[in-house]
Parts: sequence; structure tokens; C-alpha cells
Amino acid sequence: MDYTGEQTPTGAGSINAWAKDQVSLNRMSEGAPKSSFELAMERLRKKDAEDGVTARPMTDEQKAAIAEVRSLYDSKIAEQDILQQSAMNHMLSADPAELEEVGRRFRRERERLASERDAKVEKIRRGEE
Repeated sequence: MDYTGEQTPTGAGSINAWAKDQVSLNRMSEGAPKSSFELAMERLRKKDAEDGVTARPMTDEQKAAIAEVRSLYDSKIAEQDILQQSAMNHMLSADPAELEEVGRRFRRERERLASERDAKVEKIRRGEE
């Protein structure tokens, strides 16, 4: 039987062939060509090193603070979505221009909240907050 459980004329020799294939596959993967993403990341790390930019891992406190900020702002954005749906449902017979203005106001508010959230997250990452 070979490694798939099927009868073969070579018997145990097929297991050895399979093992040899696995070894050669492992060797190929070690020296395998890198993806364009991996190459780009290497270039960015090299450029950062040349520019003196150092990467420091975030602390557990920073991670918790970021999660809290994201949770808070995601709930505020969800609240805006609910308010917009409610406003639109009450305005079913309203002028299309008026509906568009209400939609525009809610979009601006959501964008403001998302921008505020991103700014706070970035401050936490930099260790300013």
C-alpha cells in the first residue's frame, strides 16, 4: 500500500518516494520566490531603517484603548445609521431634494465620526494619549 491507502506494485518504495517528494517540496518553499507584497514590505522596512524610523510594538494598554475607541465610535456610527433610517422612513413622501439633503447631513456626520475615531487611534498608537 502507498501513503494514500491504495495497493501499488512498488509497496513500501512508494512511501519513500512520497517522503522524498515532501523533502524536495520543503526545500523549494524555503527558496521560493517572494510575492510582490513581501518584496514591497521589505523595501518599506529598508526605507524606514534608512530614514531612522523605528517600529515599536504596541502595549496591551494601547491595544485596549484602541479597541475601546473603535467600539465607542462604531456604536456612534451605528446610531447615526439608525437615526437616518428613521428619518428617511418618516419622510417617504418628501421632496427628493429634501431626502438627498438629509442623507448628505448624515453622511457628513458619519465621516466626521470616522475621522475623529481614526485621529484618536493614531494618537494612541503614537503614545500621545
